[in-house]
Amino acid sequence: MKRTRTLSLAALALAALPASAQTAKIGGDIQLWYTQMMDSNLRYNSAAPGGYYNLRSEFKENTFSVRRTEIKVSGNIAEGVDYEVMFDPSISTGTSNPIILQDAFVVWKPIAGIDVKAGQFKNLQTYEGVTSSTELLFAERSQLGRMFGDKRDRGLALGYSYGDPKGFAGKVTAAVFNGMNDATSGKTNDTNAQKDFVLRLDFSLGKVHKFGAYTLQGTTDVADKGNPSTAIAANPGGTWPSQATIYDNKDKTTNLGAFYAYQDGTWTFTAEYMTGLLGRRFATLATSAPVVKREHLDQKFTGYYVTGGYTFGPHSILARYDLMNLNSGDDWYTATNPYTTNVATGLPTGTDYSPKYTEVTVGYTYAWIPEKVKAANFKLNYIARSKNFLRPFGAETGEQGGNTVVAALLVAF
Repeated sequence: MKRTRTLSLAALALAALPASAQTAKIGGDIQLWYTQMMDSNLRYNSAAPGGYYNLRSEFKENTFSVRRTEIKVSGNIAEGVDYEVMFDPSISTGTSNPIILQDAFVVWKPIAGIDVKAGQFKNLQTYEGVTSSTELLFAERSQLGRMFGDKRDRGLALGYSYGDPKGFAGKVTAAVFNGMNDATSGKTNDTNAQKDFVLRLDFSLGKVHKFGAYTLQGTTDVADKGNPSTAIAANPGGTWPSQATIYDNKDKTTNLGAFYAYQDGTWTFTAEYMTGLLGRRFATLATSAPVVKREHLDQKFTGYYVTGGYTFGPHSILARYDLMNLNSGDDWYTATNPYTTNVATGLPTGTDYSPKYTEVTVGYTYAWIPEKVKAANFKLNYIARSKNFLRPFGAETGEQGGNTVVAALLVAF
């Protein structure tokens, strides 16, 4: 009798709660890939030169792979208080690092137009970075999107929304993040006092036009104490920076970008431009390429992409031109261009490791439900890459670089 009474009281308490606080929404997506290399250099030499080029492991072999298995749980726990947790079991490092946890945040909306977001989430960089993977036009994001935008970090964001969603509307977001460096470390607690500061502006004109700008300002993600390693501060010929100079620079890291997107259901056009300082993202100074990660303390990067597409019924035809230059200022401390002169011995004359990469992607998408493309679609992409990031392996005599065909099946639930 006592147990029955206790259960009855619990049921009454639950019934007294707002309905939205009792129900959690469960959703997610599954994306399956098949990749076909068009050049064996992708298989044999995918790590060169020094990790500048962002090449996913799936591209390095002819393989079937599970690209995503995202599972999201979201809901409302009280008036104006929402939560979301998203994890991806397909991501694994074989360690105890909780890398499969993607998003884990709480959003508080104290008054109309104001929201406070705290936890682990995207770092609010690039247009594609904040776009759901189910809504991507191609099988994979642009170089800007995957290198700078598809990153998660732990922090706090304050947003202010205004305007008419059917007319002109906007949102201003200011945020502070731990400022970690990559997809793995960004999902852990900070180990230093420095933080990244972010400002983002998003605007829309009806449902057709979206545009905006964003910036990130940060420094080193290591303990800010003591002197840098003498190995890093090597000063051959008096041309490299001193230990004190490296210490004072603190791996200054910046982003500044802008974007525009037009989608009317038939025509698609998207363009984005971004520049800044590489900073801690490639923090190692070295005396030769291709091992080098950064040739100058204030090494600049520049990237942009342009996308166009046409949709008819369940079919979409798309094309994207994508450029990333990780030394757009041609800055280096050596006497000559390290990407063409300080390369490994035995390579052909004229070998070029310059970190300026282009990708041309041509794609076809079939949507089983045309009015809801992200519910289930099939993408077939051909990616043609520039020829300066991989070299022939061993006795091979082929040109540098490598292209890929990707077939991707996505189902969202």
